[in-house]
Amino acid sequence: MKSGQAEIAETSKGIQKRGLMSRKIAIFEFILRIIAFFNTISSAILMATTNETLPFFTQFIRFHADYNDLPALTFFVVANAVVSGYLILTLPLAFVHIVKKKTENSRILLIILDVAMVGLLASGAASAAAIVYLAHKGNNNTNWFPVCQQFNSFCERISGSLIGSFIAVALLIFLIILSAIALSRRH
Repeated sequence: MKSGQAEIAETSKGIQKRGLMSRKIAIFEFILRIIAFFNTISSAILMATTNETLPFFTQFIRFHADYNDLPALTFFVVANAVVSGYLILTLPLAFVHIVKKKTENSRILLIILDVAMVGLLASGAASAAAIVYLAHKGNNNTNWFPVCQQFNSFCERISGSLIGSFIAVALLIFLIILSAIALSRRH
């Protein structure tokens, strides 16, 4: 009789530990979503406000660099804006994961949507990275000259924006892994 009660007590403690661990994971996911939001929104704002004008020979002839001159950088801004909107919209659902215990369906939904957002954000960041690379290094075969020697401020801002976006990609991947761990601990 006593061994049965001991087994029940051990099982109860194990369930409580799993519940506490799931709650800790949910709190960590909530915090990571907030951090990823700030990375994506700051990347979008930094890129969207980037421009630089340089005089050429006279003050009447000027060269202007703006993010929307290149479709890849425009796509980058849109992708970051969409993902930051998504992250804000998922915060209430992530909060529900902290409060409730039975959240398997919403976790599965978040995993699917997070994977889609990783794809969108990674493709936007990769396309912008190609442009940033060309701006820094150029391409002698196609007569693309490195413009970062002239447009230094422009290149620094787009490079910083790119770093923030890639950090957000890593955070979203980590969120997917955490959600999968939280799901596997429930069963």
